[in-house]
Amino acid sequence: MKQVLLAAALAACSFGATAADTKPVRFILVGDSTMASNSGYGDAFCARVERANTCINLARGGRSSGSFRKEGRWDEVQGLLKGSSAYSTTYILIQFGHNDQPGKPGRTTDLKTEFPVNIARYVDEARALGGVPVLVTPLTRRRFIDGTVENTLVPWADVIRATASAKKAPLLDLNAESVAAVQAMGEQEADTLAVEPKPPGYVPGPTPGAAPAPATAPAPAPATTPATAAAPVMPAASATAAAEPQGAPKSAFDYTHVGAKGAQYFATMVERELKAAVPATARYFKPEAR
Repeated sequence: MKQVLLAAALAACSFGATAADTKPVRFILVGDSTMASNSGYGDAFCARVERANTCINLARGGRSSGSFRKEGRWDEVQGLLKGSSAYSTTYILIQFGHNDQPGKPGRTTDLKTEFPVNIARYVDEARALGGVPVLVTPLTRRRFIDGTVENTLVPWADVIRATASAKKAPLLDLNAESVAAVQAMGEQEADTLAVEPKPPGYVPGPTPGAAPAPATAPAPAPATTPATAAAPVMPAASATAAAEPQGAPKSAFDYTHVGAKGAQYFATMVERELKAAVPATARYFKPEAR
């Protein structure tokens, strides 16, 4: 009788372990347009997951670490975490920085007093609901100045690195790796990663986060009559905001957003970094093509 009971107990334990092992993991992507559908790498990343329906891309264009929460989008993530019993683990990849930079009305966050607090809060709240937060430094822009990639996102990437270290959270240093990769491929190849081909004579606007040009004395305005007066000049900050509007992803060439080729390239990079930072995730991705 004892042997029968022991066998039954062992079978029950084995069944429980098997049931737990069969639960899939889930990935939730939280970030801005460089991760979002149609303008970032997020959908291409989800396509690499073995069970694609367990990868949810909630990144949205134009969002910062502050506006993503203010709009209630983080509430959606928390709701998903509360209903996570069907999954063995939920990994939340969190990437902000682009729209936290100055010149983004309604989105900009202070680098010292707001951005670090926002990132740390995402980590704490994800953990409180049983999720595993994974911090991602912002994807580089691909603009070259005198042969060198202009990386104005370093201060924001540094905050994310410091937060990951302090919170002992997994870190994907996408900024450092993407800068190095874009630098190595060169400007001409980097341009092919954009949403659309670079048009002839393309003149880029100011790079968000870049130091402002030195002030110069304005040229005297020519005399005009009310009927022929020139239209008012848009201030630099407003011009930057207009260049990267919140909402719909870009459809024209720029150095920030990515098309299908760029999405695949950086999704593979993120997958590789995630497998290195969290080895347990490696078996949940499709085999790499040979």
